[in-house]
Amino acid sequence: MADKNKITTFFLDIGGVLLTNGWDRHARNLAVKTFNLDEEEINERHHLTFDTYEAGKLSLDDYMDRVVFYEKRNFSKQDFKYFMFEQSKPFTDMLEYIKGLKEKYKLKITAVSNEGRELTEHRIHTYNLDKIFDAFIASSFVHFRKPDVDIYKVALDASQVTPDKVLYIDDRHMFIEVAATLGINGIHHRKYETTKNELANYGFNLKEK
Repeated sequence: MADKNKITTFFLDIGGVLLTNGWDRHARNLAVKTFNLDEEEINERHHLTFDTYEAGKLSLDDYMDRVVFYEKRNFSKQDFKYFMFEQSKPFTDMLEYIKGLKEKYKLKITAVSNEGRELTEHRIHTYNLDKIFDAFIASSFVHFRKPDVDIYKVALDASQVTPDKVLYIDDRHMFIEVAATLGINGIHHRKYETTKNELANYGFNLKEK
């Protein structure tokens, strides 16, 4: 384990750690029921398209054209977009804990996430994530997706920090493993309590109200 006194920077995933996932299988299945869509067709089109959207090579309108509006619908793109945005919900305990740690330890915090531009921007503004993060290394901004090791290299460059000074929290264990090949310390997030305990092992504690 890294010397706790060396950690100056957190890399944090957003979906699955601080907020719900932006547009996962659960959300798509709910959309299928809400809008009376063909589940098999929607999921196939999604899987063929979503990586391109997350890599910043498609707009959200383009994604919707390919996945939902390839035929005439009795609802509008705005209706569907609003539904997509509404699926984002906060994990308040994690948000507040990370805010507290940032303030107490004067941490630099960088987001490292796979997400499309419009969803990312919506989530930043809705949940004031710019009050937590100093930089956003979103796949749609930098055109690399986790687990591509280059996204972590970009995050290191943007944060101007060496790997041994970084603690990375993500709910995907494989992504932690890939980042570790660069020497980045990691915590596999499963739930608030376990991550809080692991943060304490690195010397980060916060007295909760």
